[in-house]
Amino acid sequence: MTLDGLLQQIRMCRVCRDEPKYGSELPHEPRPVCVASNKAGLLIAGQAPGTRVHASGIPFNDPSGDRLRAWMNVGRDVFYDEKKIAIVPMGFCFPGLDAKGGDLPPRRECSELWRDRVMKVLPQVRLVLVIGQYAHAYHLGKLREKTLTATVAKWRSIRDAGDVPMVYALPHPSWRNNVWLKKNPWFEAELLPVLRHDIKAAIGI
Repeated sequence: MTLDGLLQQIRMCRVCRDEPKYGSELPHEPRPVCVASNKAGLLIAGQAPGTRVHASGIPFNDPSGDRLRAWMNVGRDVFYDEKKIAIVPMGFCFPGLDAKGGDLPPRRECSELWRDRVMKVLPQVRLVLVIGQYAHAYHLGKLREKTLTATVAKWRSIRDAGDVPMVYALPHPSWRNNVWLKKNPWFEAELLPVLRHDIKAAIGI
């Protein structure tokens, strides 16, 4: 199946609403958010849309997206150019909120039904930004450590593992990680300059 055909099927998916395999049904109408083209050199693998992205249908259209773009050193024009950047989260729909008001984990159905298929039709991707623990688990395999901090801290060995595409393990750019960023100044001082260099090479800017 072509990428366009696959994306069309994803946009019509209602499995988590009508026939959930894991847990209760999605508590709202599905709105899958997945952006990809067969020209994008960079892929962002995040968690799942939050409430603002669910409302707008635009991935990372929130403060977390603002921070991510700052980390990448790209503007919205480049970030939302699907010929340069694909955005394929672990869950394509907003999964709902837990009892404390936080986002629930990405739906497992999404990864099983769609994600492997999307990845197979994006062979041109040269660089993947893997954001958050669920994306780490999917993309890193044995390279993943027991904690997020330990995983991100070994970014050099993950980046230089010799696989194609090149992978960076990142924390989530949410405000909830402000304390983490203060405790780990090497992230901005050491990792981000190299990441920005690799992004430029991957997307040709």
